[in-house]
Amino acid sequence: MTDREALQTFIERHERLFVLTGAGCSTRSGIPDYRDFEGRWKRKQPVSFQSFIGSDLTRRRYWARSLIGWRNFRHAAPNDTHRALARLEALGRIAQLVTQNVDRLHQAAGSEKVIDLHGRLDRIRCMVCGRISERSEFQDELEQLNPDWLDLAAADAPDGDADLDDADFSSFAVPACPHCGGVLKPDVVFFGENVPRERVEASVRDLERADAVLIVGSSLMVYSGFRFAELAARLGKPMAAINLGRTRADSLICLKVEQRCEQALAFLL
Repeated sequence: MTDREALQTFIERHERLFVLTGAGCSTRSGIPDYRDFEGRWKRKQPVSFQSFIGSDLTRRRYWARSLIGWRNFRHAAPNDTHRALARLEALGRIAQLVTQNVDRLHQAAGSEKVIDLHGRLDRIRCMVCGRISERSEFQDELEQLNPDWLDLAAADAPDGDADLDDADFSSFAVPACPHCGGVLKPDVVFFGENVPRERVEASVRDLERADAVLIVGSSLMVYSGFRFAELAARLGKPMAAINLGRTRADSLICLKVEQRCEQALAFLL
């Protein structure tokens, strides 16, 4: 039996799957991932929550890079991995899908039982009053305030970022919250920031009710995702993983398929 056949058997054998997805799901949609085959960073670590909140220059740098990166990120479309998992949900086989991605491509493909563990990049949150607004509106404002940056080009980086390192960010203008004047931040969980408790608790409840766990495109190097593999192991739930390279849970899973996600799940389509 090949790994792909073993994966198909695993999915057919377990009626209620808890699916945990990561950046490997979206690479075929043109969104770069963070880590190499060994789980190491491919580039500098993303900006931390503490740096973003505590440094005006860090915020200028973040939004300048994001101004450029968002232009491609917002046009990303679901690929066959997203469509395969949406098909699996339509067949009634997914108890819950928890994604570490912030691109909303699972929803765009038709999945409905989705928890955006790390939030949504298409929304902006005020860190003072909590007001939520659309990123598209904020993008328009950034472009109006910074017309000289619109002709710059840079390579895409993960999660709507761009590799723009040699610019002088000190003059980049970042608008404040129009309601209270507070600091605006993408509605995503930064490194060093805690995942909201209600998302974790909801995910844990769904995992406890599931028959098995399927990990798709995640190295689980970040604890916010790895915690679910740890819990599944304590609960005695079988786990399978699709990932190109090492995962933090390799010693806990019963089946590892080292193929591209869309290839491994092609039988669902």
